[in-house]
Amino acid sequence: MNTLAGTGALIRLIVRRDRILMPIWVLFMAVIPLALLSSIKELVPTEAARQAYAAESFGNSTFVMLYGRVYDAGLGGLTFWRAGFSMLVVGLISLLMVIRHTRTEEEAGRRELVGSAVVGRHAGLAAALIATIGANLVLAVLVALGLMGQDLPAGGAFAFGLAWAAAGAMFAAVGALVAQLTEGAGAARGIGVTVAAVAFVLRAVGDVSGTGADPAWPSWLSPLGWTAQVHAFRDERWWIFALAVAFVAVLTAVAFVLQSRRDVAAGLLPPRLGPAEASPALRTPLALAWRLHRGTLLAWAAGFIALGAIFGGAAQTTQDMLADNPQLLEVFERMGGTSALSDLFIAATMSITALIASGYAVQAALRMRTEEAGLRLEPLLATGVGRLTWAASHLVFALLGPTLVMVAAGLTTGLTYGASIGDVGGQLPRGLAAALVQLPAVWVLAGLTAAIFGLLPRLAPAVAWSALGLCLFLGQLGAALQLSQAALDVSPFTHIPRVPGGDVSALPLVLLTAIAAALVVFGLAAFRRRDVPVT
Repeated sequence: MNTLAGTGALIRLIVRRDRILMPIWVLFMAVIPLALLSSIKELVPTEAARQAYAAESFGNSTFVMLYGRVYDAGLGGLTFWRAGFSMLVVGLISLLMVIRHTRTEEEAGRRELVGSAVVGRHAGLAAALIATIGANLVLAVLVALGLMGQDLPAGGAFAFGLAWAAAGAMFAAVGALVAQLTEGAGAARGIGVTVAAVAFVLRAVGDVSGTGADPAWPSWLSPLGWTAQVHAFRDERWWIFALAVAFVAVLTAVAFVLQSRRDVAAGLLPPRLGPAEASPALRTPLALAWRLHRGTLLAWAAGFIALGAIFGGAAQTTQDMLADNPQLLEVFERMGGTSALSDLFIAATMSITALIASGYAVQAALRMRTEEAGLRLEPLLATGVGRLTWAASHLVFALLGPTLVMVAAGLTTGLTYGASIGDVGGQLPRGLAAALVQLPAVWVLAGLTAAIFGLLPRLAPAVAWSALGLCLFLGQLGAALQLSQAALDVSPFTHIPRVPGGDVSALPLVLLTAIAAALVVFGLAAFRRRDVPVT
């Protein structure tokens, strides 16, 4: 039988399963360049202002690390540069999508059932890659058409879109490769995200240490470095897409070879076997939850410490840059209040950090759904463990986990910024307060995830991630798209007071906390009454 037999049917199955999530992330990412273009037009409306903004950004090592080197001061060039970090987001989405439709299917046992039909050995992997790369190509077309609608040149617009699609396709191939290495989807995701992090660091190091518009050699070791060098809207480097195609082809071929050399549901890396008898420390549901969550929690905490250090180090340089740009200052004042520029920057970056922390909260809460769908919950409930006790043990990490990572980010931000200005004692509590004030909004998303898990468990992943995507859209792009205040108020983050530097009211924080608590109680009550498992 042809090893690719049934690929078309599996592609249709993937599209049907992702008929909600896939359009959401494609449309959301397609709007980002338009919002960035609109904000750049508003902030720096004249050519002279754009030249000054490009020069200021070129000299800011933090901006270069996050977005790359500025190569052009035109509207299109600045938009492509400013969207540099979004390529990593597109890549991560594509990587996780491929793992979801390959390794996760094997881990759940569905791949073996599908394989018993007239389906070739490589059909599932091929279908996941084709569907993911196809979604990235649709994204490329939407980005290009949107930018052309803003009177930007067609060549640069399509180079912009294809750069994003290339980043997504390359990380989709990375996902296909790492999915062959481990037995568990979680381990595959961990390896894939680590590869993405290394790619980002290489690109950042190369850009920071480069000269002129060109990065140093480490950037060329990273797929993200390649796509950043497309230089949309200024002498586009179309040959870089040949590198991306070759990268995808090589990794895909290796993934197919590795898949043919392993059993279904097995990985090439040997699993680490545990002891024959469980440790006494695993006697309670909370101890088991800690065993399941600890790796992810510690990894997120380490990432937030690094993120806090970056933001704290950038606060002083951003203050110097904003002082000479009244229009950019006005935007930061709308985001963070009316106090010192460093306060505005810290308040704005902590709101972004909270959105990222919400991703951990949703992920931790959805672990309940993963355990149920994997048929590991029912054996536990057959013992003396109660439903509410089991669910509460996971919700501890969904609620307190974000608290830990936000505290880590806030303390590191305050410590780094305080050290740069010689006022650690004064800035440390301010950074911590900026982080803690965001937590009620994060808890609302965790509570929503718990409520949907209790009531409609099959829809929990789609609804939870869609809610987070909506909050991200409203928070980062709502003002640029001039949405009404009523629309912006849908996001709980809209109601968070800006700290430090703004007026603090306890009422919205109390109300958001109460809403989160009500959602959690509702979810637990619904979970207690429904059937288990729901697969």
